Amino acid sequence: MKWTVTQEVTGMKQSKISKGKTNIIGITGGVGAGKSTILDYIQENYNARVIYSDQVANDIKKKGYPAYDELVEILGKDVLDENLEIDKSRMAEAIFRDRSLLDKVNNVLHPAVNTFIISIIDKERAKREHDLVIVEAALLIENGYKDIVDELWYVYADEDTRRTRLKAFRGYSDDKISNIFKGQLSEEEFRKNCDLVIDNSNSESEAFKQIDNKLGEWKKDGKFRTAGSEGSIRT
Repeated sequence: MKWTVTQEVTGMKQSKISKGKTNIIGITGGVGAGKSTILDYIQENYNARVIYSDQVANDIKKKGYPAYDELVEILGKDVLDENLEIDKSRMAEAIFRDRSLLDKVNNVLHPAVNTFIISIIDKERAKREHDLVIVEAALLIENGYKDIVDELWYVYADEDTRRTRLKAFRGYSDDKISNIFKGQLSEEEFRKNCDLVIDNSNSESEAFKQIDNKLGEWKKDGKFRTAGSEGSIRT
């Protein structure tokens, strides 16, 4: 079934965000849905900070950060570069040689990422400098962020659209895309757990209108942005 914007607006859940506080929103969705496009728009047009889980995962692997010592103990000093930082390519090679290391690494990284993000959220709530703090991650639902954020949003795009984008922008093969899709939550599971669904299957302007319908009162300049073409949507 192809979902339409009209169906989503009609079925929208009651808003849990409000003015006068820092609202925490988790944004998730399948690969190729265009989360980056949505996040860029919010950051440009609203008083918002975006926390990217992938960036946090990179940061906490650095020397002096929470996961560094544990990862070096698991992977060995061969993964370090000349500055004694963990080299991503060497780390990937070590895991490729010994697949049993993957679970050990994930058991360190996932809790450390969650702890670090929660600490950022606590600081942002205390400072109250932003209307919105957005947490972006593919595994928000699986990691229990529904109980941490004020609202969870699902960026949706139909499978054909996602597949086309991943081929065009990332050069992925059909087999690789199919394997990625199999490892992600189903559309039904995303929808069941999220407070808002943003349909990003078509043009940027359609997706941006859905955001403005939800967040318009927080808009920086009170004006809708002129959107680009469908082809410029980032995955």
